[in-house]
Amino acid sequence: RLFHQYHNTFAPLNFSDYEAISRCEQEVPEYFNFASDVLDKWSQIEKERKGPSNPALWWINGKGDEMKWSFEELGFLSQKVANMLSGPCGLQRGDRVLVILPRIPEWWLLNVACMRTGVIIIPGTTQLTAQDICYRLLASKAKCVITTDVLAPAVDSVASKCQFLKTKLIVSESSRAEWLNFSSLL
Repeated sequence: RLFHQYHNTFAPLNFSDYEAISRCEQEVPEYFNFASDVLDKWSQIEKERKGPSNPALWWINGKGDEMKWSFEELGFLSQKVANMLSGPCGLQRGDRVLVILPRIPEWWLLNVACMRTGVIIIPGTTQLTAQDICYRLLASKAKCVITTDVLAPAVDSVASKCQFLKTKLIVSESSRAEWLNFSSLL
């Protein structure tokens, strides 16, 4: 079925699956992981289909710069970020990570990577103050915080009060003392 008459994007026709699930006529998996069960499946479909594909992520900033990732690219990059979280960041399934980022592509990679690894993501707005960050780190017992160089000083000012915080990851072109750099690790 055509999704929009002037665009070549098609909507799926399997809406009957939703009704079957609600009537308990279709088996629901015991364990579901969006990253592996949906994203990786779409990536495989994209590989098998020969031809142009719709972007899985199409990001445009205020200056008009854009980034398009296919399902395969998004899957691959999110696997790299998942390895980063479980490797250098030392996070395991069930650990909590406070992510305070604007809606940049890395935000989406981190969301999918957390789904892959079973790490619990705690999203935070970039308007948080140092006191807000401290409260969230203490209340959540987060082991990691991920932010930009704009909020890194606020995190540094409260980090000594947060006994569970082990890793600080910065999404920035520049490096910062006592912080892991997202771009370098990726």
